[in-house]
Amino acid sequence: MTTAPASFRLIVDEIAEKIRTGELKPGEKLPSTSQLATKYGVSNNTVYRALAILHDRDLIIGQQGRGTYVAEPPPG
Repeated sequence: MTTAPASFRLIVDEIAEKIRTGELKPGEKLPSTSQLATKYGVSNNTVYRALAILHDRDLIIGQQGRGTYVAEPPPG
């Protein structure tokens, strides 16, 4: 029995939960897009879609040429 690839929603939910619980800490670098694609068995485009949603939720920030990091929580 083979496992179906994860959807972008699963990636969003798992990363958001790891941030919420503190498993991923502010300033921590996320794995590369290709590493995440391999981990979840999806295309890079699926990972890009998930990361875009996490970015829109202000949970992560991208730094051109450096990678993607967990965002600092908003003050207050």
